[in-house]
Amino acid sequence: MIWHSWWLWAVAALALAVGEVILPGYVLLGFAIGAGLVALLLLVGGPLAAWLAGSVPLLLLVFAVLSLIAWLALRRALGVREGQVKVIDRDINDD
Repeated sequence: MIWHSWWLWAVAALALAVGEVILPGYVLLGFAIGAGLVALLLLVGGPLAAWLAGSVPLLLLVFAVLSLIAWLALRRALGVREGQVKVIDRDINDD
């Protein structure tokens, strides 16, 4: 099946990374990293790749878990710092 091809996951990672450039805010970057890691796992091969390639739901679960871990790491590294609060003191509609 096409889901088990490493290049499909690499193309998906690239498309999500390009989408992140268009849609800022680190929304798609975690998914791009997750897809890239799945592509790397399938490219390297071995027993883990054979195990993942045996089941599409398992492959999607690994993608979801890797994407969540990547998103949480990005949120921790690039997100709002502790104690930092955005205060809006001027309304643009009042001018």
